[in-house]
Amino acid sequence: MIKIRHSDERGPADHGWLQSRHTFSFAGYYDPEHMGVSALRVINDDRVSPGRGFATHSHQDMEIISYVKKGVIEHKDSMGNVERLPAGEFQLMSAGTGVTHSEYNPSTQEPLEFLQIWIQPDVHGIEPGYQQKKFNAMTGLQLIASPDARDGSLKIHQDAYLYQLCLDSGQSASHSLEPGRTSYVHVVSGAVSINGEQLSEGDGATVTETSELEFVAVENCEALVFDLF
Repeated sequence: MIKIRHSDERGPADHGWLQSRHTFSFAGYYDPEHMGVSALRVINDDRVSPGRGFATHSHQDMEIISYVKKGVIEHKDSMGNVERLPAGEFQLMSAGTGVTHSEYNPSTQEPLEFLQIWIQPDVHGIEPGYQQKKFNAMTGLQLIASPDARDGSLKIHQDAYLYQLCLDSGQSASHSLEPGRTSYVHVVSGAVSINGEQLSEGDGATVTETSELEFVAVENCEALVFDLF
């Protein structure tokens, strides 16, 4: 079964310097029908004005993934990390017992566009951690995060797998789901069909009671595919 969440159905937030679309309930946006999927709790599609950003704030017991679509994130945290996260790279911060950090758009001219993703961990009170990686571009599905860091992926403290899907128009790929598992697909750009259902940029889909996901690119596309227990 596939349940589609269209881009324009997401919760909007306008803070002037920050324009955001919330796939699931977040901050001032609340929709009891969209509280998350399994351990996946947040997908925020954020656009940050030049020179602005999120001042130092804290997190605890959350796996936080950032993926930059356009621009650069300037990141500083209480673990001593001072990093720049450019477009195309993934960052995974395990908040554990507690971490503070800030995120800014260092550009004076260009907006920053990135996805902020929160996944609840399956263990609490761990030592905070930081990972960042640029994955080599490849066609099809590439593993980005997994509980055992297999195949060079980032380690996530949850029975969850994150894949990046990249296809040119007309190309296809497939992913098998084990019994009892759920997938959530978020389209980053372009258009793709999932088991015959077409999704475009910003759309998402929850896939349940299905053993195989068949992806066909309607046009050049990129998507994030979550495999969740």
